[in-house]
Amino acid sequence: MEKFWETIKAFFESSGIAGFFADGGWRNLIMMAVACVLLFLAIKKKFEPYLLLPIAFGMLLVNLPGVGQEIFKKTTDADGVTHYEGIFGFLYYGVKWGIYPCLIFLCIGATTDFGPLIANKKTMLLGAAAQIGIFITFIGAIAIGKNGLGWTQFDAKIASSIGIIGGADGPTAILVTSKLAPEYLSSIAIVAYSYMALVPVIQPPIIRLLTTKKERAIKMETPREVSKREKILFPIIVTIVTVLLVPSAGALIGCLMLGNLIKESGVVPQITETLSKTLMYIVTILLGVCVGCTADAATFLTIDTILIFVLGILAFSVATACGVLGGKLMCVLTKGKVNPMIGAAGVSAVPMAARVVHKEGQREDPTNFLLMHAMGPNVAGVIGSAVAAGVLLLLFL
Repeated sequence: MEKFWETIKAFFESSGIAGFFADGGWRNLIMMAVACVLLFLAIKKKFEPYLLLPIAFGMLLVNLPGVGQEIFKKTTDADGVTHYEGIFGFLYYGVKWGIYPCLIFLCIGATTDFGPLIANKKTMLLGAAAQIGIFITFIGAIAIGKNGLGWTQFDAKIASSIGIIGGADGPTAILVTSKLAPEYLSSIAIVAYSYMALVPVIQPPIIRLLTTKKERAIKMETPREVSKREKILFPIIVTIVTVLLVPSAGALIGCLMLGNLIKESGVVPQITETLSKTLMYIVTILLGVCVGCTADAATFLTIDTILIFVLGILAFSVATACGVLGGKLMCVLTKGKVNPMIGAAGVSAVPMAARVVHKEGQREDPTNFLLMHAMGPNVAGVIGSAVAAGVLLLLFL
């Protein structure tokens, strides 16, 4: 009988359940609860489900006691080099080396229509204006560090990773953070995708605050028809100009424009279909689960994570406000021909931000159709966030 109980005891001690009774086991329970909340938001509320679902499940897996070390193990050697083991640890190298974010940009390019931007090139300035939110948040992140409120220490690399949340581009945020502040990857990725899902909630109050009823009702002229030649030349020219100016943005911009060139050339339709569907979903799953596996209790349950959530909403809000203010300036310069609301679509959340602008326009006038006009700064925001990421990597990597 004694041997039987010893066997039972040995089995219990080797199980994951025993981990909950060890020191810090309560942290795992909290993280599992957080993962379940994120799963609920992804499945029930459909908050960015394509990435939030695998991220949340990866978080759940890595925080199950006894399992985390088997699927995702992080070790640092004597030279300070971090190595990853386990099935998702090996797959994580795709994040660490920037492979997955660049592949996602390749797929995004194959699904993006730059026609509205080409038809109204000045809206690229609105996409640039929205990126100001990245650098304002960057300054704010440093300001609340040790020399500010004394709560934590955000250096330039961490502040860059937090600021890029304002670009409203998940893959860009993941790429920058994996290069500059990998220990904050899970926090920043979850914040970025959570707030991207809340764009329809965050943006409307800011738009209404900064614009008048008359401005929101402005109707814009129908965009001109864009030729196929223009659509083919656009990704080639943008790649040359952008990469010459900011070489560190070459990977993201190059992949984005290659995907778009494949789509617009029309000569390889099967590759276009593969990029826009199969490859996109495969890479998204791998990226999401690997990022979720970095969200262990020790790195996630900190004051820094709370501050990142606060700064994340600041980044989105300031980016939206800067875009709208840029739109108001353009409205004045064009003598009322530009609806200033389209500036809010300058963030990279495609096409959610453009849809928000369209709905706000129809609130004032049901006959006002702003979707195609808003798509110009919206796709410009994708380019802008990649350039901003390149600038930050150039300065601090």
